[in-house]
Amino acid sequence: MKRLFSILAITGMMVFGTANATTIASTTTATTVATTITQDDAAPAETLGFHQELKKRFIEGGPGFMGIVLLCLILGLAIAIERIIFLNLSTTNTKKLTQEVEDALASGGVEAAKEVCRNTKGPVASIYYQGLDRTDEGLDAAEKAVVAYGGVQMGQLEKNVSWISLFIALAPMLGFMGTVIGMIQAFDKIEAAGDMQPSLVAGGIKVALLTTVFGLVVAIILQIFYNYIIAKIDSIVNNMEDASITLMDLLIRHKK
Repeated sequence: MKRLFSILAITGMMVFGTANATTIASTTTATTVATTITQDDAAPAETLGFHQELKKRFIEGGPGFMGIVLLCLILGLAIAIERIIFLNLSTTNTKKLTQEVEDALASGGVEAAKEVCRNTKGPVASIYYQGLDRTDEGLDAAEKAVVAYGGVQMGQLEKNVSWISLFIALAPMLGFMGTVIGMIQAFDKIEAAGDMQPSLVAGGIKVALLTTVFGLVVAIILQIFYNYIIAKIDSIVNNMEDASITLMDLLIRHKK
């Protein structure tokens, strides 16, 4: 209780002291508080303004071409995300798998090695399984099976990637088409008005530039994902080739 009364007493003294302050100090304080409030109010507006500005520019660009460009972005990102997930799941620790297959061949033979491959996910394990499954027919048959199934696995890795490259090329082309249409509309307005007014030209040029910018932004975003996917595919394919060579060496040693 004593501490509470002390706090109340100090608060009362500060209130009375503030009431007896000079007019200049009061004016300065009020101005500072008003400025602080204005800045605090402006901060949320600035945060929300980005989304509002983006929506405004999108609408100004025209729902036709801007909607198609947005559709290219959505479809491209959907395919890219699906490919990235699939490629990450297809990544295999090749050295570990090779060691397990070699140990299984030494201890339990081909069937044990095939069981190891069945319990492992990824294209490398599938190639190993196909090669091991043809060992009874000879090393040449096993090698042909590895090469053939490697091509099948490569096709699965590259599935739908061409659609991403299509959207990368299509988005800026649509943006440039919107640019041409915007310029045509601007000249149509000038022709109808019979006068070269800046306001008539500015509207069409703004629409043209907006469609171009959005098309280029979509292409840049998709290009980044596309390059990552291609690099990931190349890495997996290299692992598949190295693993195929290693498998044939293992089969040759096992036959001996």
